[in-house]
Amino acid sequence: MRAMQLLGPASELILSDIPVPEPGTDQIRIKVKACGVCRTDLHVVDRELQGGKLPVVPGHEIVGTVDVVGSDVKTVSPGQRVGVPWLGWTCGQCEYCLSDRENLCDRARFTGFDLDGGYAEFVVADARFCFPLPDEFDDAHAAPLLCAGLIGYRSLVKTGDARRIGIYGFGAAAHIIVQLAVYQARQVYAFTRPGDRAAQAFAMELGATWAGDSTDSPPVSLEAAIIFAPVGELVPLALRAVGKGGRVVCAGIHMSDIPSFPYEILWGERQVVSVANLTRGDGERFLALAARASIRTEIEQLPLADANLALARLKKGDVRGAFVLRP
Repeated sequence: MRAMQLLGPASELILSDIPVPEPGTDQIRIKVKACGVCRTDLHVVDRELQGGKLPVVPGHEIVGTVDVVGSDVKTVSPGQRVGVPWLGWTCGQCEYCLSDRENLCDRARFTGFDLDGGYAEFVVADARFCFPLPDEFDDAHAAPLLCAGLIGYRSLVKTGDARRIGIYGFGAAAHIIVQLAVYQARQVYAFTRPGDRAAQAFAMELGATWAGDSTDSPPVSLEAAIIFAPVGELVPLALRAVGKGGRVVCAGIHMSDIPSFPYEILWGERQVVSVANLTRGDGERFLALAARASIRTEIEQLPLADANLALARLKKGDVRGAFVLRP
């Protein structure tokens, strides 16, 4: 089968012909119909994340049709459409797994990092970590929901009951979550790269109350902020934008160093928290909610062989919504 592989550290992906994988007893094999391109894939290719295997096939926003099921799989059938997310396996035995925090499992394995992912014609995945997908979304438009949507959802949940929410970095996750926040009758204040008027206009189209540069001060005091951009310098800016008792949620799996800042902008019971991975419960709740809220994903489809182009454009911010590869 054709697959885009990362063969070594900080190298481009190579279009390779590799064997079609065989599923284990708890696994299913999936014929890939679409795979979203996530910023985490950039961190994998640039080796900004510790660990992972090489060579590896990236991609963890996978939509496809079940081709073969392992002998112990009882919950999934051939021909069924499923989605494969970042969280690919957990031990099920540690303190985190036993307390509904499997996203923190120390032995967790991740799709497109520890396990080969969806930049390929076929992929195998643990059946227990795959999701049935709502019929409201076709294959390509469903793909970004499986990470951009899921991590965005977990980040939004972390803001609690906040009604005025800032979003820093208006990419794939932000364009999904602004719609969900508006559906929940919240106000969204979108912060983009300085001068990115197209992204600001896009945010307003999707229902944001206000949009401006990341260095701007919002017109009102925010109750919470979510930082999707992997830029540590945004943390002090977000802290200055939220009022007392406000919370700043760092949503990325990787972020540049946070610079020092005066205690006064943290004082007043402000909080800085991070989001790590996702749980299967997140996926079940979010996908159902996305269907009810009529979330619309904005995508640009590219052939599998153009994965490097998609990653390069994503790094420059040259995308409206999300890229989706079609093998």
